Amino acid sequence: MPDASPAVNKWSPYLDAAKTGVWYLTGSAGTATGCNLTTTCAFKDLKSALDDGGARPTVYTAAVAKGRDRMWIGAVDGLRINGTVYDFEADGVRTRRVG
Repeated sequence: MPDASPAVNKWSPYLDAAKTGVWYLTGSAGTATGCNLTTTCAFKDLKSALDDGGARPTVYTAAVAKGRDRMWIGAVDGLRINGTVYDFEADGVRTRRVG
């Protein structure tokens, strides 16, 4: 859950949710790490909770949502997960690797 966008009624700059906002996991992972919807965590704390010596965590899905308090009309572009950026265009999604 990133912090609020610094721009209103225009494109915002890229938001780095690894540095701002809070994170949570669902199901047993949320329970095991203590980073769940009730007790969210900073990204560095979530990474630390997952660094338990077991298998590396895998991202299976990612969602972009907005709460129910107000309508949101917008777009997501340049979504980065680890070393891949997903660039959403009218003709489909393009991916590119970043260092």
